[in-house]
Amino acid sequence: MFFSVFFVLPLAWLLLAPTKSQAQLNGANGELPFSFGSFDQLAENWNNLVNFQHGIIWTWLGNSVLYSGVALVLTIIVTIPAGYALAMTTFKLRRLVLITTLMVMLIPNTALALPIFLELTSVRLVGTPLSVILPFAFFPFGVYLAYIYFSTTMSRDLLDAARIDGAGEFRVFTKIAVPLATPVIALVGFFNFVSNWNNYFLPFVTQPGSRKMPIQVGLTELISNTPVFNPTNIASLTISLPQLALATLISVAPVLVVFLFSQRFLVTGLTAGATKE
Repeated sequence: MFFSVFFVLPLAWLLLAPTKSQAQLNGANGELPFSFGSFDQLAENWNNLVNFQHGIIWTWLGNSVLYSGVALVLTIIVTIPAGYALAMTTFKLRRLVLITTLMVMLIPNTALALPIFLELTSVRLVGTPLSVILPFAFFPFGVYLAYIYFSTTMSRDLLDAARIDGAGEFRVFTKIAVPLATPVIALVGFFNFVSNWNNYFLPFVTQPGSRKMPIQVGLTELISNTPVFNPTNIASLTISLPQLALATLISVAPVLVVFLFSQRFLVTGLTAGATKE
């Protein structure tokens, strides 16, 4: 009960804050912390937010969609065949590749930011969309998920029957394995999308200039323009706490939409391989 309250209260505050003014949020006129403000105030906060720097929040949101979406496509193209190959074929260094994949999964993304930045600098990609997209597409956890799925759930007899009927390896993979692997593809895609969407540090160091930022990095610019977080320069700041809370809700809305539309596949993917006949 204590932990549920601990997590629910901040969420409730975040949902209600955009409906209030800064004064109401501070408790003016006896305003309760968890009371609803008004739809008029919500509309005013919305207009002020979308007009900040000529609607730059939509540019940030578009950047996030571009970076996360293209990286997601590349991730699916790479991880699913890689997991299938590790699970269904035998080749030299297979065990070493699998162990290396597991080890890389344990390395925090922040620890890789500096070597990735130096590598991108050497090939002159810093400041371009590829400096975010290519590292985002590197997803060893997705390879491991695909490996587990194919090794525990996919019927080898079914694949062998297709080979006996004359199907080549590419056709076996694309026509049989991939359609049956829809749950794990959705699972890999969701985890990759959420990870990319919420990634802050890598875009922060590789995308100089506010118009190239994704939404998560853009939030820090909004914070720097909020008087509560930057009291030394209050006169020139234009973002209030209710508007900052509204921007936060906008930043998480795409992830919520993706989850709602894919939850059926996610549940299937999470439970795949849990039992074996």
